[in-house]
Amino acid sequence: MSGRVEEESRPRRLIARLGPTFGHDAALILITGVLAGCGLVYQYLLAHAAGRILGAVEAVIFTMIGLMIVSMGVGSFLARYFRDPFTGFAWLEALLALLGGLSVLVMGGIIALVAVLPRMLGETYDLPPDLIPRGGLVENLETVARIAPYVLGAILGILVGMEIPLLARIRQSLHARHLTHNIGTIYGADYVGAGVGAALWVLFMLAMEPARAAVLTAAANLAIGLLFLLLYGRRVRLISAVLALHALVSVALIVVALQGVGWSRALEDLLYEDQVVHSIDTGHQRLTVTERLVHPARPPVHTFFINGRLQFESTDEHIYHAMLTYPPLLSAARRERVLIIGGGDGLALRDVLRWEPREVMLLDLDPRLVEFFSVPMETSGRVVNQPFLDLNRRAFADPRVETRFGDAFLTVDRLLREQRRFDVVLVDLPDPSNADLNRLYTVKFYSKLRGLLAGDGAMAVQSTSPYHARKAFLSIFKTIAQAGFAHVEAYRQNVPSFGEWGWTLAVANGRPASRRIAEALALPVDDGWSTKAILQGAFAFPKNFFAGLEDIEISRLGNAAAYRYHQQAWEREQGMVADRETSGTRP
Repeated sequence: MSGRVEEESRPRRLIARLGPTFGHDAALILITGVLAGCGLVYQYLLAHAAGRILGAVEAVIFTMIGLMIVSMGVGSFLARYFRDPFTGFAWLEALLALLGGLSVLVMGGIIALVAVLPRMLGETYDLPPDLIPRGGLVENLETVARIAPYVLGAILGILVGMEIPLLARIRQSLHARHLTHNIGTIYGADYVGAGVGAALWVLFMLAMEPARAAVLTAAANLAIGLLFLLLYGRRVRLISAVLALHALVSVALIVVALQGVGWSRALEDLLYEDQVVHSIDTGHQRLTVTERLVHPARPPVHTFFINGRLQFESTDEHIYHAMLTYPPLLSAARRERVLIIGGGDGLALRDVLRWEPREVMLLDLDPRLVEFFSVPMETSGRVVNQPFLDLNRRAFADPRVETRFGDAFLTVDRLLREQRRFDVVLVDLPDPSNADLNRLYTVKFYSKLRGLLAGDGAMAVQSTSPYHARKAFLSIFKTIAQAGFAHVEAYRQNVPSFGEWGWTLAVANGRPASRRIAEALALPVDDGWSTKAILQGAFAFPKNFFAGLEDIEISRLGNAAAYRYHQQAWEREQGMVADRETSGTRP
C-alpha cells in the first residue's frame, strides 16, 4: 500500500517541483511558436505576392524579406513603449490579424487601381490611345503604387517584431521575478516555430491563392489572440473594447475567406489588357491566359503569361518558334535525335516534329505547365486550354516524344551519365531574371550541353532581346563561345508582341551555321513563315553592335553576369502586363 501511495505522489511532486508557473510557460511557449510560424509565413507571403505583381521576382522577394526583418528589429525597439504588456499584446494580435489577412487584397488593389487609372481617364474623356495620360501625376501614382507593397511589409514587420519582447515581459511578469533564461526560452520557441512555418509554406501554402494563405495565417494569429484573452483576460485593460475588435476582425476574416480569392483574381485581372479566361498556380509559377476578340469572323487572340509576364501571343508565336528551331535544324547534319530544354508549351516541339525526327526529349521544371499544354482541362463545360492544344497540335501525344521533369542543370548531368547524344539541342528557357536561372546561362551549363551534342550537331539558345538588353545578349553570346563550340553566331528577328528578339547558334564542329544555311539549295520543311532570305538576314546586325564585346563579362556560376546585365536592362520595363507595350519581355 505504501508503495502505491508513493507511486501516486510522484506526479504531484513533479508538478510541485515544476512550480505554479509551469502552465503559463507551456502556454506562452506554444503562443510564441505559433506566432513565429505566422511571422515567417507573412514574410514569404508578402514577398511572393509582391514579386508576382511587381515583376523582377527574385529582387522583390529578397528586398521584401530583408525589409521585413529590419522592420521586425524596429518593432522590437518600439515594444518598450507599451507600459502594460498584457494589454499591448492583446491589441497587437487583433491588429496583426486584420492587416495580415487583408494584406494581399490591399496590395493588389493599390497596384490594380493605379494601373487602370490611365484607361479609366481615357474612357471617361474619350481620349485617343496616343493621348491617354502616362506621365505627371499618373507616373507619380505608379511610383507610389510600386512602393506600397514595401510600406505594407514594413508595417506588418514592425507589428510582428513587437511580439517577442512583449511575450518575454509577460512571462517574467507571471513569474514575478527576474528569469535568467527568459530570452533563451522565448527565442528557442521562436526559432522552432519559424521552422515549422517555413515547412508549412513550402509544403502547403506556396501553391495556394495568396489571399487564402493570408486569411489562414491571420486566423492563426486571431486564434492565438483569443487564447491569450482566455488565459489572461483579467489582466487586460479595456477588455470589452479588445473583445469587440477581435469580433470585428473575425467577421472581416470570414468575409475575406469567402470572397477574397474572387476579389484578388478580379483585381489581378485588371492588370491585363485583355479578358482573363483562365489562371492557375502550379507551385512553381502562376499561369494566366487572356483572350481578345478582334473580329467576329476570326478566332480570338490568346496570350499566355507566367507570373504576369508575357510568354507568347497566338498571333505571332510562330515567328519566335520558327527562329528558335529552323536555323539549328537546317544547319545540323542530322535531325534524328533532338533535345528541347524548357519549351513546356509544346510550340517548339510542334515545329521540331515537322522535321520527322526519330526521337525528341523535352526537359521542363514544371509538370503542371506541361499538363496544361497537353491534357484537356474542362471548367464549366468548356475546355479552357483547347486553343493551346490546337496551337501546338497536341505535340506531347506524339509517341516519339519523351518528357522529363526537374532542374535542367541537374537533369543534364543524368543525361551525360547515360551517355546520351543529340543532333540538335534547343534551349528555350526563361530570361536570366534571377540568380537561380543564371546557372542555366553559364559556361558550366553550356559546356555540359556541348557534351550532349553530336559531333556534327547544332545548338540554339533563346538569348533575350538584343535591343532592350544588349549587354545581357552579348554576355550570353560570349559565354557560349567560351564553352568549347567550333563556331558561335548571333541572330535576331522582330516578334511583334514582344519586340526585337535574339538567339545564339552554335555548332560543335565544321563550318559556321550561317554558311551552311546560305549553301542550302532549298528549305526542306515548309512551316508557313520561314524563307531562306529571312534566315540569312537574321544574322545581320547594325554597325558597331558588337563593339566593346571584350568588356562584356562571361557568365559564370560565381559572378551571375547574365543576371546582372538583364536586371540592369529591364528594371524599368519589367512588371505586370499593364505596361506590355514597353515590357518586351519573355522571362
